[in-house]
Amino acid sequence: MTRPALFALPLLLALSGCISLGSEPPESLLTLSPVASAPVGAASGSAQPVIAILTIDTPAKLDVLRVPVAVSDTEIAYLQEAFWIEKPSRLFRRLLGETIRARGQAMVIDGDNAATLAGLTLRGTLTEMGYDVPSASAVVRFDAVKIDKDGKVVTRRFEARESGVAAETRAVGAALNAASNRVASEVADWVAAG
Repeated sequence: MTRPALFALPLLLALSGCISLGSEPPESLLTLSPVASAPVGAASGSAQPVIAILTIDTPAKLDVLRVPVAVSDTEIAYLQEAFWIEKPSRLFRRLLGETIRARGQAMVIDGDNAATLAGLTLRGTLTEMGYDVPSASAVVRFDAVKIDKDGKVVTRRFEARESGVAAETRAVGAALNAASNRVASEVADWVAAG
């Protein structure tokens, strides 16, 4: 061994006790899956309205890969062993786009840079996507903002709850998926209504 390598070896050995490559990975990761999807090979054309779904904002409690738990009106925790595959705002944005796309009434683009092509833009804030201990419910709340090509802005709050849910990863994950799909469907109805 060269002299520099001999000098570096004790340093590397000392550091090995300080470095952690992470804990055990979770047994599974949560995601959102649409109830309805656009069929394979389905095409959209210029005769359809174009809707751009822009970035969805979230409060700090949802800007993580964990599932928040409302313990009381002033306390939150995170559900043990429950991890999203990616941040809830991205999952919900894709679910919303697929729900609107599956109806076949509009061409959906979901890139912020493509908003100039759209006749209608949809954005908003996902304010809740978690578990509420006092009511044993999974709650999804979305404050939507719809802006038409003339600049007219309309807002509306959507919320869905799944009650009687055990505070367990799989049960909460399934309930959040159901509630998210219900909210996405209501938003799609609202968008289609003009």
